Amino acid sequence: MTTTPTRSLVSSHDVTGTDVYANDGAKIGHIDHMMIDKQSGKVAYAVMGFGGFLGMGEDHHPVPWGKLRYDTSKQGFITDLTEEEVKGAPPRSAEWPADPDWERRTHAHYGVPLYWA
Repeated sequence: MTTTPTRSLVSSHDVTGTDVYANDGAKIGHIDHMMIDKQSGKVAYAVMGFGGFLGMGEDHHPVPWGKLRYDTSKQGFITDLTEEEVKGAPPRSAEWPADPDWERRTHAHYGVPLYWA
């Protein structure tokens, strides 16, 4: 009998709401939703929710997907982000998903490769 390796595919429905933890194990937020590049199919950003209570007063910040890694023991994502790093990210307009200049500045700010490169 052969065994099937555990698949790494996950539904976007299951990612929404998943907790995000700092390297020290402290919960820092959750995944509100993901932004997917229509051309390549790659996840470009996790839009994370920080702060607030029951969704009220929560701040949302797009974070490059490359800043997160899944931890099976936590059933959540781990990141080396700090609150200061997120708050210091390049400001964005309402049209940020269509602004390649903002994307370049944001990836440089977080020190991760461009998702389309």
